[in-house]
Amino acid sequence: MIRSLLALAAATVAVATASPALADDRRADIEYFRRAGSPAPFSAAVRVGDVLYLSGQIGASPEDGKVPPDIEGQTRLVMANMQNALKLAGASLDDVFKCTVMLADMSQWARFNAVYVTYFKPDRLPARSAFGASGLALGAGVELECMAHMPEKRP
Repeated sequence: MIRSLLALAAATVAVATASPALADDRRADIEYFRRAGSPAPFSAAVRVGDVLYLSGQIGASPEDGKVPPDIEGQTRLVMANMQNALKLAGASLDDVFKCTVMLADMSQWARFNAVYVTYFKPDRLPARSAFGASGLALGAGVELECMAHMPEKRP
């Protein structure tokens, strides 16, 4: 069994290294969207095939990086930052189909939801998971990451 797996792995590596054009074709299907001048060590969004993966957004102001003290203010900034990341890639909240919410304090879940739900059409609420986190960047109370449907651009 182990020999079979090792042989399969070796054959896969041999095919990939023998076909650089194949590897280049696969990489051409990936598109990276970064904010101009952003010092962040990641892309705001990455499109792979028809799916746009959006990096986690916190409720920090783009102007000064400050995080409001209340969950409602943070949630509004989270959603604005997500909209900006989507716009950078040519998409919108209407394209979002899955979100993951991380809350520093799960007792804020209902207050977060009260703001979050206003950003989506009632019949187009994304699938979602939410969980508690014991520390978010910049001391934020909420972080949101999403996936959106974004078909490849056609000529």
